Amino acid sequence: MRFLQIMRPLHWVKNVFIFAAVIFGKKLIGPSDEVLSAIGYAIGGFICFSLAASAVYIFNDVIDQNADRSHPTKCKRPIAAGSVSIGSALVLSAICATAAITGSLMLDNSFTLIILSYIVLMIFYSILLKKIMILDCVVISIGFCLRAIAGAVIINVPISPWLIICTFALCLFLAFGKRRSEIALLGDDSESFRKTLAGYTPELLSHMLDVTSGLAVICFLLYAMDDRTLHIFGTNNLVYTTPLVLYCIFRFSALIQQGRFSGFVELIIHDLPFQIGLALWIISCIAIIYAKKFGF
Repeated sequence: MRFLQIMRPLHWVKNVFIFAAVIFGKKLIGPSDEVLSAIGYAIGGFICFSLAASAVYIFNDVIDQNADRSHPTKCKRPIAAGSVSIGSALVLSAICATAAITGSLMLDNSFTLIILSYIVLMIFYSILLKKIMILDCVVISIGFCLRAIAGAVIINVPISPWLIICTFALCLFLAFGKRRSEIALLGDDSESFRKTLAGYTPELLSHMLDVTSGLAVICFLLYAMDDRTLHIFGTNNLVYTTPLVLYCIFRFSALIQQGRFSGFVELIIHDLPFQIGLALWIISCIAIIYAKKFGF
């Protein structure tokens, strides 16, 4: 159980970004063999990325074990608490990474390169980049972009620049939200846990949340109104899902700044209104994108 815990299976929810290409690549409806193939490859990609992420999480926990002991909740993590040895943790990390790379080779060589790029980037993040203010959040956002790109590569659909731009803007917002939640939770002790938090202030992070939330919404609107979107989907009606986008973004920002959740994963798992808003947005997007195939 302790070994499963350090793999952080709840955080695998982050890898749902891989499935974005299945929906927006119009792979949900069509010949049954093509649909099943796309979904199967996406699930395979999700599993591989989850294993790669777990490898990184374990390595990061080893690096952060001393800092985690000063955190009110992370001190309970098995590595920080001493219930899992460093050697055992590193062996499990290597096993997860090897399984992710091996599995990716069975799916697509380009996907393997993305997995390797993600692992290398996150190792550098754990060792160095997370200590550099602002760049730490940029790197996290790039990691999510790699997930979205991987989804497109693995089911062989064109990689839209908007996929990357919208994902980056949204995840930069989520990353700054994570930092804001850490300050809300730790207060004056935040610097002792993460050195970069000394450079962040609640006011600065609130400003960054305002800027990146606006950027994310604008990018989505530009994507929804783009001629390429009209050409691919035959409609620009995605723009009418904007109220749901705004609701989810504003609710996340409000709850994070109140310190009620430690980050996106905890919020999406425990906050029912956010879950409903996100589900309605996904359903609305599917209905709009596949309207003609549904006969509307």
